[in-house]
Amino acid sequence: MVREIRRSMPDAEIIYVADDAGFPYGEWAAATLSEHVVTVIEGLVERYEPDAAVIACNTVSTLALPPLRARLTLPIVGTVPAIKPAAAQTKSGLVSVLATSATIQRDYTRDLIQSFARSCDVHLVGSSRLAPLAELHMSGGAVNDVEVFSEIEPAFVEAAGRRTDTIVLACTHFPFLSEKFRRLAPWPVSWIDPAEAIARRVRDVVGPTGQGPTAGRALLTSGKAWPMASNRILTALGLESGSQP
Repeated sequence: MVREIRRSMPDAEIIYVADDAGFPYGEWAAATLSEHVVTVIEGLVERYEPDAAVIACNTVSTLALPPLRARLTLPIVGTVPAIKPAAAQTKSGLVSVLATSATIQRDYTRDLIQSFARSCDVHLVGSSRLAPLAELHMSGGAVNDVEVFSEIEPAFVEAAGRRTDTIVLACTHFPFLSEKFRRLAPWPVSWIDPAEAIARRVRDVVGPTGQGPTAGRALLTSGKAWPMASNRILTALGLESGSQP
């Protein structure tokens, strides 16, 4: 998502904060997770005074957007499963939503289906392994194809002569494995990544900055150093790795 925001707003100063101290979110109780995220975001907003905050996590967005918007005055851009564009795009009518188990369980996700995809057969596929595998991949570790395939296979459905033709990537970690997804898929599908739409929304709410190319920072809530492989990715995005926020 940072990559798309950088492409859309090359002159924006980006403060990217990865909550590695809280990761993974899937096992958190909903109320505890919401309180944790609100506390983290409020502290960051107070320190950096940004023009907007982006919640680059589906699980957190389905929980914490209302309290954040109630307590903060700046624009808060959330990330929710891209079910509406998937329903508009599908030809077969078979859509799968590949997400964390927590996102799959949220009423918010089911409300999106009821609002925008009632004419489709939507299959919710929860994975507890893909996000950690994506983290491993980003840190330069070896990710086993068999493990990845076992997680995405349930998203490929055949029914009454139809096949799934559209899969929503409803976790911002998953696009880091998109190359593997495409290679391992039993048949071609459209993989819906909401990053471009989120970047457009950020640009709309922030407006032009007109400052010229601006460096940013990448921080970990644990205070640990970024892995070398991650540093290479961050550098390509114009971000300098820093210490605990």
